[in-house]
Amino acid sequence: MSVQVVLPQSAYTPQRRWPRHKIDIPLQLVTEGPMKTTVYHGRGSQLNCGGMAVSGVLALSVGAQVALQFALPGLPEPVRVRCFVRNHQRETFGVEFITESDADYESVGQIEAILRSME
Repeated sequence: MSVQVVLPQSAYTPQRRWPRHKIDIPLQLVTEGPMKTTVYHGRGSQLNCGGMAVSGVLALSVGAQVALQFALPGLPEPVRVRCFVRNHQRETFGVEFITESDADYESVGQIEAILRSME
């Protein structure tokens, strides 16, 4: 797996808090409804400390809460993180990592540490 940092171009000033890392990793996305839990298999890309792009899953509603599980180089176990679906364009969804509990902060902290080591 190769990771490339994409920095803003000089003519464009983004409103991003963190640089995006171009990745292509398999992931599992879990949705929980009142009567059933559904697991989708997809791909993750454009990872940063606040979220990532997810593709290859069925339609998700903007605002929905989902869970992602994916492996990153340098971590012995897959990362599991809760997310909100924030936007979508065709088959790609932008998700934002949730940081409301100690477990959430720990998961996002693992992602941050790996991304810092890749810069």
